[in-house]
Amino acid sequence: MATETTVSSILIRMATADDLEPLTAFLVPFVEAGKLLPRTFDELRDLLPTLFLAEYEGTIVGCAALEIYSWKLAEVRSLAVSSAMQGRGVGKRLVDACIDRARSANILEVMAITSSDAFFMACGFDYTLPGEKRALFMQLRDL
Repeated sequence: MATETTVSSILIRMATADDLEPLTAFLVPFVEAGKLLPRTFDELRDLLPTLFLAEYEGTIVGCAALEIYSWKLAEVRSLAVSSAMQGRGVGKRLVDACIDRARSANILEVMAITSSDAFFMACGFDYTLPGEKRALFMQLRDL
């Protein structure tokens, strides 16, 4: 991919059923590197109404999904951007697409579980919820 690639030349769009096979292949290196949890074909298919792709010259270069749990809570999931496209605003645009989708569905809060705190904080996320609320997790098994 050309080094002069600009953010405007990268298309952010909703995924379609035709994207599932190439998307599954795109995600494999991120899963193998421990950056993402594995996603089955069926899970990705179920996320289609809220699954966004970044595309450059017809090739998938990024993705993100908004998993809606209830009217109160959704999660940005499976955010991945190819190493060749990182640092060009692709991830931010994918997160923005998820946030816009959450706003259109009147979702109260959106969370992200990440190892890239600074990135999500730059997107407007913070460690705490309004007031004194905090999210706590307990892992019940290893993956």
